[in-house]
Order: sequence, then C-alpha cells, then structure tokens
Amino acid sequence: MAVLDRYSDYLKTYDHQFGFKGRLSCTNAIYNVRNVIEKFVSYVSTINVCAIDLSKAFDRMNHHVLLMKLMDRKPPIQLLTILELSFSVSVTCVKWNGHISNFFNLTAM
Repeated sequence: MAVLDRYSDYLKTYDHQFGFKGRLSCTNAIYNVRNVIEKFVSYVSTINVCAIDLSKAFDRMNHHVLLMKLMDRKPPIQLLTILELSFSVSVTCVKWNGHISNFFNLTAM
C-alpha cells in the first residue's frame, strides 16, 4: 500500500479494470456482467458469454517486459528498483489445516 500511495500517478489503470483497484473487486465485475445479462434477458434477447480465467497470467508473464512498459511512463528509479527486487525474490509458503510448509521460490513457467 505504501508503494501504491506514493507512486499511484505512475500506476494508472483502465476504467474497465476491477482487480487490484481501491474500492473495486471481482464482485463489482460480476455485478456489472449480471446487469447486462439481465437487461438482455428482460428484452427476450439472446446473449452469449465467454469467460477467460486469467488468474495465473501475471505469474506467467515476462516481468522484464512489464518493467520496460512501465519505463515508458518515466517513473522514479526507486519504483523500478522496488518492483524489480520484488519480482526477483518472490517466495511463499502453503498453510493447510493449521500447518505451514517451508518457504519456496515462486518461478514463472
């Protein structure tokens, strides 16, 4: 949150993006989709819906390309350094049934 508060001017998003935004979530996206579907149904119209699960897209993307795109916005070097470091030292663990695993590196496939 500290990074977002300090560097939000360099991290602009599109109005149609719901994830990773303050006061918006998947619930808002689902609400909007349901409203559109209900509108079509109320007019007895056909509606086709296609959904794509992009939940792992960020983990599998080339983070160097992401940094290069961000550099086009000319952010402070401190922001780039923070992001590059966070991409290079990503570790996690699994908590299941009250037990915590050893930490392991996250790698993109």
